[in-house]
Amino acid sequence: MNERPRDDDDPGNRPTRCAGVEGTDGSLSLPSGPGQSSGLEPPDDPGMAERRERTSLLFYRSLLHPCPYLPGRFERRVLTDLADLPDPTPAFGHLTSAGFRRSLSIAYRPVCPTCTACVPVRIPVGRFQPSTTQRRLVRRNADLSVALEASIATDEQYALFQHYQASRHAGGDMATMAMSDYRSMVEDSPVDTALLTLRTQTGALVAVCLVDRSDDGLSAVYSFFDCQDPSRSLGAHLILALVNVCRASGLDYVYLGYWIEGSAKMQYKSRYRPLQRLDDDGWVDL
Repeated sequence: MNERPRDDDDPGNRPTRCAGVEGTDGSLSLPSGPGQSSGLEPPDDPGMAERRERTSLLFYRSLLHPCPYLPGRFERRVLTDLADLPDPTPAFGHLTSAGFRRSLSIAYRPVCPTCTACVPVRIPVGRFQPSTTQRRLVRRNADLSVALEASIATDEQYALFQHYQASRHAGGDMATMAMSDYRSMVEDSPVDTALLTLRTQTGALVAVCLVDRSDDGLSAVYSFFDCQDPSRSLGAHLILALVNVCRASGLDYVYLGYWIEGSAKMQYKSRYRPLQRLDDDGWVDL
């Protein structure tokens, strides 16, 4: 079983600074304020100053690509560059609650022409009740310490990341990521981002989850962990830890990315109850 707090089994989700686009969908007016940003253009782009004055986001459609989850289908995404705003925090909160995900400065959501299988899901932490198995897991991992650390890449993290890729995704796209790629994934964020870590009593790092904070919750971006002791189910434990951090921080939701009914890779998400899905009527219990 692959227990991860994000749809990171997608081989197309390797962090990237650009994506094929075929045109502007439109713009969304959102509040903005002072802050920092990192754009897609090179530093000498003459349009940079004008872009930094924007108070709206431009949305684009990606080109069609083979679906990484459902054979024979094609994926298209709507995407926008959060770095276009001086302060993307308010916009990011709106986009997260609208089912968008983030990779580097890009926020995206599937808009596939013939399929709606990818469903955004989140845990309402105020109503979450751990199952018997989940309570047993918490007791089994009682020796692990939980901490929120700054989103700064380290050699220690990268070694664990490489171990995880070799154990779970050998031959996959992310298995070829160099330290510079890993650093970009962790550090190149225009929003409030941190690392949730699990460590043993000796201080050894055994699990990491890259998380974004929005106005109402935490969004799990990517996680990786030590695979040597499957009984610890560290991927599942990371999600339980995120729930506890949300409660302690007064936040309402843990956003888990996309869920596909019938996909074995996604079934772990449905084990957290209640779980909400986003449909045409808003967020409803799954």
